[in-house]
Amino acid sequence: MTVVLSTISAARQWMRTERSAGKTIGLVPTMGALHEGHLSLFRQARQRCDCVIASIFVNPLQFGPTEDYDHYPRNLDHDMTLAEQEKLNAIFHPEAREMYPQPPQITVSPGRFGELLCGVSRPGHFQGVATVVAKLFNILQPNVAFFGQKDAQQAIIVQRMAQDLNFPVAIEICPIVREPDGLAMSSRNQYLNAADRVRATVLYQALRRAERLIRSGVRDAIQVEREMQEVIATTPGVELDYARVVDRQSLQDVSEVTGEVLLAVAARFGRTRLIDNMIVVPEG
Repeated sequence: MTVVLSTISAARQWMRTERSAGKTIGLVPTMGALHEGHLSLFRQARQRCDCVIASIFVNPLQFGPTEDYDHYPRNLDHDMTLAEQEKLNAIFHPEAREMYPQPPQITVSPGRFGELLCGVSRPGHFQGVATVVAKLFNILQPNVAFFGQKDAQQAIIVQRMAQDLNFPVAIEICPIVREPDGLAMSSRNQYLNAADRVRATVLYQALRRAERLIRSGVRDAIQVEREMQEVIATTPGVELDYARVVDRQSLQDVSEVTGEVLLAVAARFGRTRLIDNMIVVPEG
């Protein structure tokens, strides 16, 4: 049976008990609205660790004033059913006032990583992400934490934060899980109407087009970006945020594809903003 822990003190006590029994602990941080992408993280965590805890917490610090915090999908009963099916040992599900009893004065800066890609259109977002993940690491002290590659920029920031701030936790990044038509699984997919759901597959189409270009020998990053932009432009009703080719580790722009790169796209479909990415290594 999956235990629900709603306070920091209860979560710490539960974790102490598990650690004292010599168990390795895997953490999967989520905001709930669980889907197959989350379940793949749970399964990976179960393979690597003796016990698995997931956090379900919609973090107000990572939402801007005009974003969807109040309307972000929440369905704890549904999430608990999936947690039980996946044999999770525990869920940490605090209220916002438990995590932030007063407005935080000290937060974690993601540095220049938070100013790139999604950081341009979502200022402050990654500061909120880094802060809540740091709090989760301090509260729960897991051995391993599991994140999805779909949130590539977040994954890079968490990895670098753990390294720079000496958190004794290993960070494992797991592959993107996609729908049969290529759409990356996301809790925000629930917002899409039928027409936008069809349009949303253009993100994956643009990434695949860019991948094929690189595999065929194209090395000009600007050309690859232009092709992604043109693919997305063929779909009406899509507001492109960015389509970029960046260094896999630094997230900095590259002019020539000479090593491992991250193809990253973001766009709005109606009021819903979606992201996707792909890691590509040029052949030869």
